[in-house]
Amino acid sequence: MKLGANSVLFGGYDLETAFKYLAACGYDGIELSAIEGMSEHLVLDRWQELSAEIKRLSTEYNLALLAMEQPSQDPDKMEKAFQAAVEIGIPIVNCGPGGKSDDEDTLKQSIDSLGKLADRAEHYGVTLCVKAHVGAAIYNTPTTLRAMAEITSPAFGIDMDPSHIWRANENPVEAISAVLSRVKHVHIRDCRGRQQGPGLPENQANGRGEIDLVGYVKALASGGYAGPVNLEIIGAKEYSVERCCIIAAESRGHMQACLQAAGVR
Repeated sequence: MKLGANSVLFGGYDLETAFKYLAACGYDGIELSAIEGMSEHLVLDRWQELSAEIKRLSTEYNLALLAMEQPSQDPDKMEKAFQAAVEIGIPIVNCGPGGKSDDEDTLKQSIDSLGKLADRAEHYGVTLCVKAHVGAAIYNTPTTLRAMAEITSPAFGIDMDPSHIWRANENPVEAISAVLSRVKHVHIRDCRGRQQGPGLPENQANGRGEIDLVGYVKALASGGYAGPVNLEIIGAKEYSVERCCIIAAESRGHMQACLQAAGVR
């Protein structure tokens, strides 16, 4: 498993700041944030002019480009995301499920949309991943399994985020085995409580919450998962660089300890 972090943690700063400090914290790679409103990192409307700089940063800071997160399923935005991924060398594009929980119509719409996008991802030779998300159409293990059953493209995968599964009142350690066969990306963070949001950025840091992340990583390892594990901390856009670095470094240490406990590092 490669340990990375989503650049959205440094959403209040330029992309080089994210590369510089994530490298200093010892991460193996980075997930580029293309999340509008949370960062100005991989701006898809300008991806052509940004691609050379992103490649330079990856080389200079020795951080692998592990994934990109672009939450919308808008076909035009996703087409740009796939094109950018191919040019820059990003293997995985993560998006959100959309829709709303316990609504059959929006669940069908979400799965249909994701299926079409997976076909486009397959055309470009990249992988499209979606994660269960609190409040969305795909929000727990049963709805994730529904998407897995109905989307057959080999370019489609599951992005497993234990914090959302936790807030869906499930145990992520137990839930992972049901979906692991299609898990191609992991977003990871901790969480206190089972409320709608993940909480303050510092309480999302791995080890500060209530999720058994050691057990979760052990379950990933025992199941043979070898893909990226990217820290995703949201809400820190107004934080100082120092506070962002503390969260990144603390989480990296915990992630490393989890891998060591699982016997894979």
